Amino acid sequence: MSADLPLEEPARRVNGSEPRGAYTWDRSFRLWDTYFAVVWLATLVFVLGTNYPGWPVQVTAAALLLPLIPMYVGWGRGILQDDPPDEHRSLRYLLAALTLFLPSAILVGETRLMTFALVPQCFMTLRLRWALAAVTVINIAPVVGWALLWWPSDHDVFFNAVFALVTLVFSVAVGSWVIKVIEQSQERAELIAELDASRHELTRLSTAHGALAERERMAREIHDTLAQGFTSLLMLVQAVEAELDDDIPQARRHLSLMAETARQNLAEARALVAGGAPADLEGASLPDALRRLAARNEATLTVTGPVRPLPAGQEVVLLRACQEALANARKHAGSGTAVTIELAYEEERLALAVRDEGCGFDTDAVRDGYGLAGLSARAAEAGGTVRIRSAPGEGTTVTVGLPVPSPTSVRSEP
Repeated sequence: MSADLPLEEPARRVNGSEPRGAYTWDRSFRLWDTYFAVVWLATLVFVLGTNYPGWPVQVTAAALLLPLIPMYVGWGRGILQDDPPDEHRSLRYLLAALTLFLPSAILVGETRLMTFALVPQCFMTLRLRWALAAVTVINIAPVVGWALLWWPSDHDVFFNAVFALVTLVFSVAVGSWVIKVIEQSQERAELIAELDASRHELTRLSTAHGALAERERMAREIHDTLAQGFTSLLMLVQAVEAELDDDIPQARRHLSLMAETARQNLAEARALVAGGAPADLEGASLPDALRRLAARNEATLTVTGPVRPLPAGQEVVLLRACQEALANARKHAGSGTAVTIELAYEEERLALAVRDEGCGFDTDAVRDGYGLAGLSARAAEAGGTVRIRSAPGEGTTVTVGLPVPSPTSVRSEP
C-alpha cells in the first residue's frame, strides 16, 4: 500500500527557485521499484501456483500481468517522477494498467494481490476524488466480476467481499493520510524555502549595512584627521607666503608647524591603515593628546577634575570632537581668533568644550558639510551628546558630554 513509500525531507531552495524533481516522495525510486517488482512477482507466483480455475485460465491471467512491468518502466515510472505528475497522462496510464489488471483479477482471484502495487500509484498521481474512484474500482470490480463469472459459493463470495471492503477502507484511509502528509510536507518545504530566502536577504542587507557603516566610519576618520591636516597645511602655506617678506621668524615658526602637521598626518594615515589608535593618543593620555593638538592650532587648554584613564573609544570621540571644533574655528572664526579648550573630569561625566571668539553663526540655519553631523554621530555612538551654542557676532562654543564610570564605582568593583 501507499504506506510503504518512504518520505524524505523536502528539498530546500537556496536561490529562490524550486529545483526540478524536489518532490516530497523519494525520487530515487529504488525502494519503490523493488516494492513494485516484488508485488508483481508474488502475484504471478500465486496466479500460476493455484489449482483453480485451471491451467489455461491461469496462463491467460498471468499473460495479462506480464505487460505491467514494461508499462511501468517505460511509462508509469516517468509519470510518477514528474513534479507534479501530469493528471491526463496519469489517467491514461492507470486506465491502461486497469485494462490488463481487471480481466486478470476477474479470471483468477489471486491476481488481486496486485492491488497493493496499483493503489499507491493512484494517490501519487491523481487528485483525491479521482484517486478514490480508481481505488474503489480496483478493490470492488474484480470481486464483482469474479463472482458473476464463476458463481462461487456464498461463503467464498462473502469472504472475498469482506476482504475487498476492508482493503478498500484501508486503502482510502492510508491514501488520504499520505496525501495530507504530502501537502504538509510541501507547505513545510515552501516555508523552509521562504525562510532560506529571508535569511539570505537578511545576510545581504546585513553585509550591505556593515559595508555602509564601515564607509561612514572611514569617512569620519578621514575628515577628522587627514582632511583637517591638509586644511591646516594650506592655511599655513598662505600665512608663510604673507610673512616671507615682512616677518621671517614668524614664517619659520609656521614652516615648523607645517612640518609637524605633515608628520602628524602621516602618522594618522598609518594609524588608519593599521586600524590602531589615533597617533596623538598612541602611548599618551587624553590631556597630553589635547595639549599637542592645542599647540598645533595655537589654542589654550584647561583641564579640571582628577584625570583618570578612560575607555579608548571615549578618548577617541573627544579627540576627534576637538579636532573638528578646531577645524571649524580656523575655517569660520578667522585667523588670530582666540580659541580655548576646556576638559572637565566630573564624577560620572566627561565634558569637552571648545570656544572661539569669532563671528559666530545662526544655529537654526541649514548647514552643509560633514563635520558637525559626523561629530554628533560619534557622540551618539558613545552614548553622549553634542551642544552647539553660537550667534552672529558672539563666537561659537561646541560642548561634547560623555557618560563615564565614576572613580568611586570603578574602585568598588571586585
